[in-house]
Amino acid sequence: MLEVGKVNHMVVKKLSSIGIYLASEYGEILMPAKYVPDGVYPGAEIQAFVYLDSEDRLIATTLKPKAQVGDFALLSVKDTNAVGAFLDWGLEKDLLVPYSEQTRPMQVGETHLVRVYLDGSERIAASAKISKFLEPRAKGLKSGDEVEVQIYEFSDLGAKVIINGRYPGLLFKSELFGRYRVGDKTKGYVAKVREDGKIDLTLRKGGTQELAAGKDVVLSTLRENGGFLAVGDKSSPERIAELFRMSKKTFKTAIGNLYKEGVIEILPDGIKLR
Repeated sequence: MLEVGKVNHMVVKKLSSIGIYLASEYGEILMPAKYVPDGVYPGAEIQAFVYLDSEDRLIATTLKPKAQVGDFALLSVKDTNAVGAFLDWGLEKDLLVPYSEQTRPMQVGETHLVRVYLDGSERIAASAKISKFLEPRAKGLKSGDEVEVQIYEFSDLGAKVIINGRYPGLLFKSELFGRYRVGDKTKGYVAKVREDGKIDLTLRKGGTQELAAGKDVVLSTLRENGGFLAVGDKSSPERIAELFRMSKKTFKTAIGNLYKEGVIEILPDGIKLR
């Protein structure tokens, strides 16, 4: 079944001086000559992205957009007009974000996390109103599960995130070690599933797993910096977060254990590999 706004597996029906025509349940779809790969023939199979052109006709291309319908993507604003903002998504025809789908007026040069969707006329558009595309209750997730998280908004509590591309979640400020921005993706863990279905997340594995991971990070960072770093238990939490993306408590525990194991030396001005 043909999916508008996605890459489809299609069959070449016939060749033409202006391109090729691909078979579909909606009739023949033109792929302009400039997109046609060498060596195609009637009956050949081809991967094609299908969308609507400026005259609302189905058209195909071998160009791969930066996002397809159903995806969340961080895209830059190329232009604005009375209709909305236009994003660069890798195709000649830019991606429209109607004003009604913006959380604030978008400006040229900015980047925004958006959801790509089909509007009521089957046109591909984008929305910055992320939360309305998320399923309200996560299915099958429990405390301790590893998930992929993507930040889409910051609040007084911390960062609102997308879990596994489907569900909303929250990373509290205490979890945001280092510098994070909208659109950033990272690995996280389910800390708590609330009765109302809302999910609190952590970036830490916890227990012995967290300690082992913390030790590995400290060692690899030391090796990358010639075996010495001017940081220790009196360093600021911000400096530790910048270098290691962990809390000061986790860092102190990690270097304490590495010292006991004889792997590092703790000096007055920093830490050093033995």
